[in-house]
Amino acid sequence: MGRPVLEVRNVNAFYHDRGKGFFARRKRRQVLFDVSFDLMEGEILGLVGESGCGKSTLSRVILGLESDYTGEILHHSEKPQMVFQDPATALNPRMTVGQTVEEPLILSGMKDRAERRRVVIDMLERVGLGERHLTLYPKELSGGMRQRVSIAVALILKPRLLIADEPVSALDVTVQAQVLDLLWALRREMGLSYLFISHDMAVVEEICDRVLVMEAGKLIN
Repeated sequence: MGRPVLEVRNVNAFYHDRGKGFFARRKRRQVLFDVSFDLMEGEILGLVGESGCGKSTLSRVILGLESDYTGEILHHSEKPQMVFQDPATALNPRMTVGQTVEEPLILSGMKDRAERRRVVIDMLERVGLGERHLTLYPKELSGGMRQRVSIAVALILKPRLLIADEPVSALDVTVQAQVLDLLWALRREMGLSYLFISHDMAVVEEICDRVLVMEAGKLIN
């Protein structure tokens, strides 16, 4: 493995809890404490810990979705993309698979409709789907298929870093294995790096090159 694609330096993050009563002052509460690590090119880095330990907060800080933090987040590639835990809620039920995967291309300024369609079909084929799925809606897909669509959306703009937040925890064991195999293959094919967030050590040990353990907002290993 070569250079870092992500450097996290001395990150402290804070939430603002709303107090009881309409006029109550919001309390600033620290949820991450001096978190530092590097994620290297081509690496699958696991981040494990119990619910509420700060894993998802850290991912939101890395993605730029949290503003109240100190420290440095250094990206050495394009903006990372996210694969969420539950594809049923991550996908818009009113949009077809084709519309969902195409949307980032439209927002990025790709104007050629035929070219967008070609890129969408190519990405669907990479994740084990295809042209026949373009007109289907999320409710017409299995859980594993929906997660494949979510992965296609995350990868359509070809980022080098993917943050996967509990990406297989909503799936049954057989489908979990298939999605993990897909993520492993995509790493090799597309030169990806992953921050793989989970509470399941068995899953993490199966796919990750290295593991960080978080407890109460701190890295303990």
